[in-house]
Amino acid sequence: MRKKHLIVILILFIFFVISFLTNILGPLIPDIITDFEMSLTMAALLPFAFFIAYGVFSIPSGVAVEKYGEKSSILGAFFIAFCGAILFSLIPTFPIALLSLFLIGSGMAMLQVAINPLLRVAGGEENFAFNSVLGQLAFGLASFVSPFLFSYLVLNLEGYSETGNSSFIITFFHNLVPAELPWVSLYWIFALICLLMLVFISPIKLPKVERNEDEKTGNWATNKDLLKNKKVILYFMAVFAYVGTEQGVANWMSQFLSQYHGLNPRIEGASSISLFWGLLTVGCILGLILLKLMDSKLVLKLFSGAAILSLTAALFGTAQIALIAFPMVGFFASVMWSIIISLALNSVRNNHGALSGILCSGIVGGAVVPLIVGVLGDAIGLRGGMVFLYLTLGFIFSIGFWANPLINNETIKIKELFGSPTPPKPFTDFSSNIYNQKIKI
Repeated sequence: MRKKHLIVILILFIFFVISFLTNILGPLIPDIITDFEMSLTMAALLPFAFFIAYGVFSIPSGVAVEKYGEKSSILGAFFIAFCGAILFSLIPTFPIALLSLFLIGSGMAMLQVAINPLLRVAGGEENFAFNSVLGQLAFGLASFVSPFLFSYLVLNLEGYSETGNSSFIITFFHNLVPAELPWVSLYWIFALICLLMLVFISPIKLPKVERNEDEKTGNWATNKDLLKNKKVILYFMAVFAYVGTEQGVANWMSQFLSQYHGLNPRIEGASSISLFWGLLTVGCILGLILLKLMDSKLVLKLFSGAAILSLTAALFGTAQIALIAFPMVGFFASVMWSIIISLALNSVRNNHGALSGILCSGIVGGAVVPLIVGVLGDAIGLRGGMVFLYLTLGFIFSIGFWANPLINNETIKIKELFGSPTPPKPFTDFSSNIYNQKIKI
């Protein structure tokens, strides 16, 4: 039993690592734009390179995990990510940055496919829902902490000669990274983390995973048949829109605050991004409560509508309002992924494993939408570029009107909380374990 607990802790740490490597791009973009002297479009190619890997490798990763097993896939994923991180650490140029992020994104896509079934087996079916929530919290914690690490490293390395900071970490990176590119130190940390994970996981015997039917990716014929279903395409677009919105805000808010309000991206910008991810995590808790009290489509309409209002305040309000409104977009986005995935899986009777692979391929929205914002930003200004996010949020809002799941989420009445509960109705949940497959991006 103790060994199983250790494996669960290991998986939770993998959640943390995935988030740490995934969501650090937002704080980095203003520095990258300045140091490499590039346009918004060129800067947007960085998240594009990372998230396009999800679109390319989500389904193949599922096939690879089923063929070679979870441990081999996890080790392979960390090795690929290590190669990407160390490559840019040694050769910090923009073309290498694109290749580096594509490799890291490929590794993260494979990890995401492998670890959820492993968590189910290691922690037990009866604890899977609880452990999945812990995984989300670990993911959110890393997203919250990583911008502060960015600020600490960059500010101290840049002011090393003036402050005389003698901490071992700062001195070590001062002698390792180019003085004009202090943020490259984060890639050395990425490489070190991936290397340590390889060393630590290699001798561990992971439990054998017998995949449930809903965890199997299905063959190419199955995927082809699903793609002929209009509902599958619509929900793929919904995932595309959600991840595009999430990354479109997270990747550009720091640059927006700097460009329009003169705020320091290494201080106020990084803090806003941290708060964005923190509120997105906290909002999941409120979402769980509301989904027990209200129909999921209504919750989605309320939260997506509130996100649109928050985005409006962030784009057209004062600096003080923007500092609050941008993170609040994250808060209101917190329930979107869970509801979209559950509605999608509850709208199709069979082949949920294959469907989940198609839906996860929609994560490619995190590549395309920030790029569109960057292209528009160069043409009409970043504020005008971020107005594009109204389209993605508007599509998410529309789901609440056209979604027609086979099974609605079970709710309880307020009075039942304080009185004798009525007998539960028979309920079949088509969403199953894959409901928790998305780790926040």
